[in-house]
Amino acid sequence: MRLLETVATHVYGAPAKQLARETGLALPTTYHLLRTLVHEGYLRRDKGLFFLGDAAERLGSSGAQQKRRSAVADMLAHWRDSIGVPVYYAMYRDGEIEIMCVSDSPEAPAVAEWADFRATGHAHAIGQCLLSQLDEDARRDHLARYPVQSITPYTVRDNDSLLRRLARTRRMEPVVERQEYALGTVCAAVPITVGTTVATMAMSLPVHQSDRLLPAARQLQAEIGRHLGTLTLSISI
Repeated sequence: MRLLETVATHVYGAPAKQLARETGLALPTTYHLLRTLVHEGYLRRDKGLFFLGDAAERLGSSGAQQKRRSAVADMLAHWRDSIGVPVYYAMYRDGEIEIMCVSDSPEAPAVAEWADFRATGHAHAIGQCLLSQLDEDARRDHLARYPVQSITPYTVRDNDSLLRRLARTRRMEPVVERQEYALGTVCAAVPITVGTTVATMAMSLPVHQSDRLLPAARQLQAEIGRHLGTLTLSISI
């Protein structure tokens, strides 16, 4: 690890003897470790100089991705505690609804996934919010693969009814769903569009707290607006 860190400080590469001196390693040990690291792809050798290899670059990229994920998780946890609701982060990626992160607590439990979230996007606020950000063709493609099905007495009844509802959804307005996915639960989702990325932050409440839903959704939307710069950097986790 010391060798990797030291090589990383030399943009134009460094020879084995210099690396041994800077790391405090014996020269034979340095040569042995350098050969191993080159063989494994963590370093590459060019004209007697050592540079970071593809494997090290991938490792760095993975670390940066984990850091972005951690930043989003921390943000969700903060909003969970400050608003007092479970908070969800989801994306529409490669034609699928993906729940990327959920932050809940014993005092603010998340909705149990009793019916597959991917297949029931028509029924929950997360799915409806993501679908509302797509164009007409993409919506119809999704519903051709995951047609509307009634999972509670409040679920929208057919594809056409859902498409009409989505067409009426106002841009950047929270999407609200009341007991369409789970009886006893109401949900709201806030759209987030960064370039071509389609995403949402959402929250849920027990139905007896329905009067809190829209104020809490507006609070969540305001928080997202204040931290949009950080979210833009972290959105593609």
